[in-house]
Amino acid sequence: MRTLWRLGYSARLLKTNKFGTAAANTSFPAVWMLLARYSGRIPGLFAVVKKNRFFTMPDTVEDKADLELYSPHPGVRGMTQLDREAFKRTVVVPVLKIKKEIVNTLLKSLKHVVLQRPGLKRVVEEPGDEDSRLLILDPRKLPEFSLGESEQEVLKQLNVHPEVSKYNLELTYENFKSEEILRAVLPEGQEVTSGFSRVGHIAHLNLRDHQLPYRHLIGQVIIDKNPGITCVVNKTNIIDSTYRNFQMEVLAGESNLVTKVKENNIVYELDFSKVYWNPRLSTEHSRIVELLKPGDVLFDVFAGIGPFAIPAAKKKCHVFANDLNPESYNWLLHNCKLNKVDKKIKAFNMDGRDFLLGPVREELSKELPLQKEEQKTSFHIVMNLPALATEFLDAFRHLLVREPCGTADLPMVHCYGFSKHENPAKDIQERAEASLGTSLDGRCSTYLVRNVAPNKEMLCISFQIPVDVLYKRPCADEAKPASKRLCTSNEFSEEKFLS
Repeated sequence: MRTLWRLGYSARLLKTNKFGTAAANTSFPAVWMLLARYSGRIPGLFAVVKKNRFFTMPDTVEDKADLELYSPHPGVRGMTQLDREAFKRTVVVPVLKIKKEIVNTLLKSLKHVVLQRPGLKRVVEEPGDEDSRLLILDPRKLPEFSLGESEQEVLKQLNVHPEVSKYNLELTYENFKSEEILRAVLPEGQEVTSGFSRVGHIAHLNLRDHQLPYRHLIGQVIIDKNPGITCVVNKTNIIDSTYRNFQMEVLAGESNLVTKVKENNIVYELDFSKVYWNPRLSTEHSRIVELLKPGDVLFDVFAGIGPFAIPAAKKKCHVFANDLNPESYNWLLHNCKLNKVDKKIKAFNMDGRDFLLGPVREELSKELPLQKEEQKTSFHIVMNLPALATEFLDAFRHLLVREPCGTADLPMVHCYGFSKHENPAKDIQERAEASLGTSLDGRCSTYLVRNVAPNKEMLCISFQIPVDVLYKRPCADEAKPASKRLCTSNEFSEEKFLS
């Protein structure tokens, strides 16, 4: 059942990516890689893609010509300090001699058989013949170096002799893809991971233990092969549960970790070494903001540098944003000014529980009784701290004292969590129910945000806070008037509410 659930999620990712704006969040290959990972659990399902398990170049190498085209010189195996000259190798490829005045026409007509390699010139000069050029063809597309009938027909129409010759082509470091370079360097059979998260000019890696001896080489290759990347870092420990940042090592390039990113047409600046930022959450940020309408109120309990708060303020919502990390708080203030919403966001530097029991309680106590039937404001509370957020839900127990004005007014909570359970949706619901002290059956929805690691999912559970959870109702008492007596206990005194 879990496999089918994940496969359904993969299809949803594919659909989302088709229309979404977050290129870094999901890619078409990533969806097929996810499908491939679970294909073995259903006999015969996706057997074709099962071998393509990792983010590497597709396994199409079948003969010597392919090996030469896709592999640098074998002497680079085990290299830990990058030597670009050592990657050179010479391969024999087919070429077609043509007149230089028809080069562009022929390139378009024979595009499907022309050799395509990074940084490779497809047309080279013919030594001793200034009027002619050599068009480099792909040996994989020309069995036995012979043109097919369709290609010969094209040449006939252009009055070009169809004779194919052999040419010694030198391939250099610039002509190989990063996956090919790393596959040639790392020990045979070891996983090659060329994927990374891009945060402005920074590439963020999560290297495996067997890749660490080659980490500086890997970092430099990523800089060389990805324009705009000038710094490569590797995470060296897990995310700190308090401030949501992690220690990192600069593998290559400059050590400047202050960067600028653009997400959903909004610009953010941050110090990647001191605050939490994940480009894979772009679609999720957009999903939540799309639920809001102008005039709504958003409480962002773990706001970070503002990826929920700032676009909500841009949408003319009233925003209360909080983060415990002083660095995140400072960058939140900075980004509010950068995006000209500093007058629309009230920012706090508090513990999440204190924020709920303080500013959130105060604002709800003031605004909920003022709601009118004809024009009601929606209240949303976002709790994006997946490692711990469900543990904060108990703060909603009897948060307010006054009688509810109606269920339509009750705040909507969007709480995130990680799960390694066989049924993640059931797991996060049960954890939320344990904190709230009530059942959410039929009163919540669960959304799978992303697959974090093998058998680890990130989810969002959304629900309207039940009346019996949110409100502490006065009750009759023979000894005291109802206004002077509370039914249940709470860590806050009666006098505090009545003062």
